[in-house]
Amino acid sequence: MTTKQALDAWFAARGWKAFKFQRAVWKAVAQGRSGLLHATTGAGKTYAVWLGALLAFASPPKRPGGKRPQAPPPLTVLWLTPMRALAADTLRALQQALDAAGAEMHPWSAGARSGDTGSAERSAQNQRLPTVLVTTPESLSLLLARADAREVLGTLRMVVVDEWHELLGNKRGVQVQLALARLRRWNDRLCVWGMSATLGNLEEAMRTLLGDEPGLLVQGEVPKKLVVDSLLPGRAEGFPWGGHLGLTMLPQVIEEIAASTTTLVFTNTRSQSEIWYQAMLEARPDWAGQIALHHGSLDRAVREWVELGLKNGELKAVVCTSSLDLGVDFLPVERVLQIGSPKGVARLLQRAGRSGHAPGRPSRVTLVPTHSIEMVEGAAARAAIAGGHIESRRSPEHPLDVLVQHMVTVALGGGFEPDALYDEVRNTAAYATLSRESWQWCLDFVSQGGASLAAYPDYRRAVPDAEGVWHVPDARLARRHRMNIGTIVSDASLSVQYLGGAKIGSVEEGFVARMKPGDCFLFGGRLLELVRIHDMTAWVRRASGKRSAVPRWNGGRMPLSSTLADAVVQQLALADEGRYETPELQCVRPLLEIQQRWSALPTPDTLLAEVHKSREGWHLFLYPFAGRPVHLGLANLVAWRVAQHQPRTFSIAVNDYGFELLSATEVDWPTLLPQVLVAGHDAEAQDAIAHDDERTALLHEVLASLNATELARRRFREIARVSGLIFQGYPGEKRSNKQLQASSSLFYEVFRKYDPANRLLQQAEAELLALELEIGRLRASLARMRAQRLVLRTLAKPTPFAFPLMVERFREKLSNENVADRIARMVQQFESAAAGH
Repeated sequence: MTTKQALDAWFAARGWKAFKFQRAVWKAVAQGRSGLLHATTGAGKTYAVWLGALLAFASPPKRPGGKRPQAPPPLTVLWLTPMRALAADTLRALQQALDAAGAEMHPWSAGARSGDTGSAERSAQNQRLPTVLVTTPESLSLLLARADAREVLGTLRMVVVDEWHELLGNKRGVQVQLALARLRRWNDRLCVWGMSATLGNLEEAMRTLLGDEPGLLVQGEVPKKLVVDSLLPGRAEGFPWGGHLGLTMLPQVIEEIAASTTTLVFTNTRSQSEIWYQAMLEARPDWAGQIALHHGSLDRAVREWVELGLKNGELKAVVCTSSLDLGVDFLPVERVLQIGSPKGVARLLQRAGRSGHAPGRPSRVTLVPTHSIEMVEGAAARAAIAGGHIESRRSPEHPLDVLVQHMVTVALGGGFEPDALYDEVRNTAAYATLSRESWQWCLDFVSQGGASLAAYPDYRRAVPDAEGVWHVPDARLARRHRMNIGTIVSDASLSVQYLGGAKIGSVEEGFVARMKPGDCFLFGGRLLELVRIHDMTAWVRRASGKRSAVPRWNGGRMPLSSTLADAVVQQLALADEGRYETPELQCVRPLLEIQQRWSALPTPDTLLAEVHKSREGWHLFLYPFAGRPVHLGLANLVAWRVAQHQPRTFSIAVNDYGFELLSATEVDWPTLLPQVLVAGHDAEAQDAIAHDDERTALLHEVLASLNATELARRRFREIARVSGLIFQGYPGEKRSNKQLQASSSLFYEVFRKYDPANRLLQQAEAELLALELEIGRLRASLARMRAQRLVLRTLAKPTPFAFPLMVERFREKLSNENVADRIARMVQQFESAAAGH
């Protein structure tokens, strides 16, 4: 029986029939072609690519006498996954097909290698890698840093990049691009396939993956029913604020879970998942052991227990974060609930695909609003999906910190010749336009740390030998580099561990640093009391009946995507025309009618601005619907431009829909606002605009309007870690966030003083603008705002859209109790006013 016959029999035994897109991939792989497979979650992407590899490569030559070799072939297929948690599940899926193909046909071996791989298995792999290896981008870079990297990886015939959409838009994706360029140099016939779901820019995504190589884009069009609906409250509050619905929706959520076999309850933050899990357990204590919590800060053993329970259908519900967004196959999951805004269409589709995770099974995701205006997002997301509007993701350009790390990696992995490596690097999308000057700067940086660090031997990380081949000259520096490969950068975390007992997980240092012994916090679904902090570990014990805090992890506030924001404004335009045709718009109609009566509703053609005078001062509310980071930049920019007329101090509040500026002194907004939206009044900025360089002018104004130095210093800390300026420590060595921050700040100040042209400083500023302030989106928002008709309303009272912005500002000043009391009084006043028209 041939491999094809064995796999056909396996499909038939399971009642499967190959889809057209699967056959297309099998044919392309057999022809040696590379490409990108795009299909919905659960459509069968894994078997499309994996069976293509088996059919193409899994027939070893016979030994003399007609016998087949018994030793597994060398490394042939490399399967890259963005998450360690996916490696084990992916390996199981690959092994099933491998077993079905018949070991007597091809004695392939399979294994996984990641940060979770045990020392014994890692040691065995160091002697001989399996035929197919499931690994992460970081572990691939470690393989490239082996002295025998070319010998070990030169046998590769195929590389598969799973969940490419998750890697594409960040530095880990750049790390993959550089690694693939190196592998192609060793084998110009290397077959590379990416797998992706929920992407808007497919052709660009494929070009980024394949570099200069031609490729085939395969669309997996499998009929699959998708249901997107909302769990609506009995009535919508007329004056909402972020999180005000929140746990008031708990009874309905409990009811939905009770009516389903297995449900995933997605939240956007780990803190939110802790709160919801605890609330569900208190509401249904009989569900203890049947519901679970899953997020990235929990210990690996806990996460694996939850994943196994889901796979076996033993859990009724799991409250989770993006830790379960990707590829793990949980067939028993029937329902997906999304608590709060999904923030993006692609994210909502990805999470919807966790239910009905098989061809032919329907997927359903139900939005649970935590804010009345979020109800509009449910209708907006459904319309965007129907229209095929999904967010695009693009590769970072020229991140030099990743490049210098890769250069040292390659120097360890056999060495490099500068001209040849430069040509290789320029075959990637991220560095296609890298200049010779930037390349020479990188060479200088890895050879001596740049102009200001030349006297220190620790920064002579790669130098040329007599033949012009660059190597790492010091075994200690080589060891340090291998220990710190990667681009995942987060604040230092502390282990959370029971006194004399098991580890529970980890929390960020900044949260625990504000606590004192005896304080309690919720973590892993348990109420814990802090006993002491020692050696970067928070030692705890069980607590009961005490008031608790909930850990706050960084990165919790994802911005609303442009695609979803535009869809929301389209829904508001329908409401403006009196077309309340969806359940969500019908539910939120009272709120929108108050907004329309007291002010106006934003539409694609209008920019709504509201002006209000209160005891606090003069308020401006503006609604660009551009997402929180852009609104932060816009608010600072508008305030800075206004201050050019007369010095003023503003308080700022932002959310995903708009921003508020509050001044204690009078501001003539009807006169000033149209002016400041067109352009600023800074002489240098105006001069730049006069010379057709409006982009430069905007950059100048944005940086001038912010504490750009402090923000850039924070970005530089991450760049310093990735580029190898800061050594994060050997395994088991604990270094606090304060130590790392102090080290990076020292480098930042030294470079500013003695090496102001340092390109890592320039990168810090560029990333600040691109990532934190989304300067491209800010520029597009300004252009759109200038094209819109300005609708400016003077308010007697704050509107339903203005109210949540006021609450954002209160939260910065008052305790939770004071905020709640203040909000309750305001809501009562405004609702009385609305009732009286």
